[in-house]
Amino acid sequence: MKRNNILRWQFLTSTISTTMVLLLLGTLILFVLTAREMRDYVRKDMTVTVVLADGTVPTDAHAIEERLAEKEYVHHVNYISSEQALREHIDAMGIDPVEFLGGNPFSISMELGLQPDYVCSDSISWIVDDLQEESAITDVIYQNELLKSLNRNLNTITIILFVITAVLSVVCISLINNTVHLCVYSRRFIINTMKLVGAGWGFIRRPFMLHSLYMGLAATAIADSILFSLIHWATGIDTELNQFMPGRNIAIMAVSVLAFALLITQTCTYISVTRFLRMRERDLYK
Repeated sequence: MKRNNILRWQFLTSTISTTMVLLLLGTLILFVLTAREMRDYVRKDMTVTVVLADGTVPTDAHAIEERLAEKEYVHHVNYISSEQALREHIDAMGIDPVEFLGGNPFSISMELGLQPDYVCSDSISWIVDDLQEESAITDVIYQNELLKSLNRNLNTITIILFVITAVLSVVCISLINNTVHLCVYSRRFIINTMKLVGAGWGFIRRPFMLHSLYMGLAATAIADSILFSLIHWATGIDTELNQFMPGRNIAIMAVSVLAFALLITQTCTYISVTRFLRMRERDLYK
């Protein structure tokens, strides 16, 4: 009875320790995925404006709009007629240029929302060249400095997240490894006894591997439950977070936590048990 209580207590403490590590890992994974969604959201706001030649009729302009919408780098096309451009200018400046120019100086234009993967300086240069192959397009306008600043900031954030992920991954693996090692260490004499009576290494490992499997599953269930509750709480406070935490990202986080928990606990258990199996009896007391 006393031994069963000790084993239950070891299982509980090991599960709690592993759960804390998985919570840290799951939070980091969700943060990285959310940062990527925010990056794509910001990139989608980056537009390229194409100006059509004076005299381009709406029929031809709409045909060009359809061709542009089929481009692989185009996310959406916003058609701006010359009349709409004039109204927007009057609303913004309070001056009607028709009064002193005698006609509408604006031509048909289109704002192209780009796919996030194409929002970088090299891709933009290629896109501009591709757009200018349309004979009716006389000018291609984009905010070059804003684009450089955006990509510079995104690259910095990506590097920082990568470094944090690498460091915390090492910490997580070390913590889980120590937890599993301590659990196996407390039963090292049992391992030695089983070895002395002729039990095979695979037979000796089996209960430890099952123990770590149950521990990993239990820790994953607890960690994912807590993370789901936190996500539900956060999105309830600010509903705009829903667009940055789609269901697929939450599923990726949950599966990643499960895979990490099972992989690390099973691997660490296998290594720890094998280490004690190879150990000589006198070394067990050190």
